[in-house]
Amino acid sequence: MKNTDVHPFPMSRITLALATLALTQLSACAPLVIGGTALAGKAVIDRRTVGIQVEDEAIELRSESGLKGVLPKNTNVKVSSYNRMVLLTGQVNTENERAQAERFVKSQDNVKTVVNDLAISPEASLTQRAKDRVINAEIRAMLIGAKDIHASAVYVVTQSGVVYLMGRLTEAEGNRVSQLISTSQISGIQKVVKVFDTLAEDDLKRLVAPPLR
Repeated sequence: MKNTDVHPFPMSRITLALATLALTQLSACAPLVIGGTALAGKAVIDRRTVGIQVEDEAIELRSESGLKGVLPKNTNVKVSSYNRMVLLTGQVNTENERAQAERFVKSQDNVKTVVNDLAISPEASLTQRAKDRVINAEIRAMLIGAKDIHASAVYVVTQSGVVYLMGRLTEAEGNRVSQLISTSQISGIQKVVKVFDTLAEDDLKRLVAPPLR
């Protein structure tokens, strides 16, 4: 059964709700990008600048690499960054490890804010991770097929059946994506959590404005 869960994270201009991610990684997280994997290709359809995209990828790489030296081996932490807003998902052993992970990621260059949704529990099994990838694939196909949704603006992460939705979306766009996922028949979704960087309608118009002639 699906629930919509809104957490009271103290973040400015950030809305919380639900969503999913791509299937290309074992941790079940990736941007919904149509077309090539090169950064230059992503820039064409991404609402972030090329510079921010580079920073986001660097934040993820530095944080995950550094956390391996901070946390015990029997932990599973996924770092997802979108527009320098960082989401921590996965499993740790104690509340102290949970706090350690957050402090470490907050100390990284260019991090704007951190949403810490790490669970204190055993690591997710390989079977569960495979299920998460299936959920991602089904949501990806659904969003790409929806004519009124810009799938390339949505970044989805799935951990243990919990679907997180990130991206730069207007309130109306975010509501539409949430409604679509919440009413879908996709099996295995336990909860949907939105972590949006909400765009004003005027800001969106400037992002997609045609070039001056």
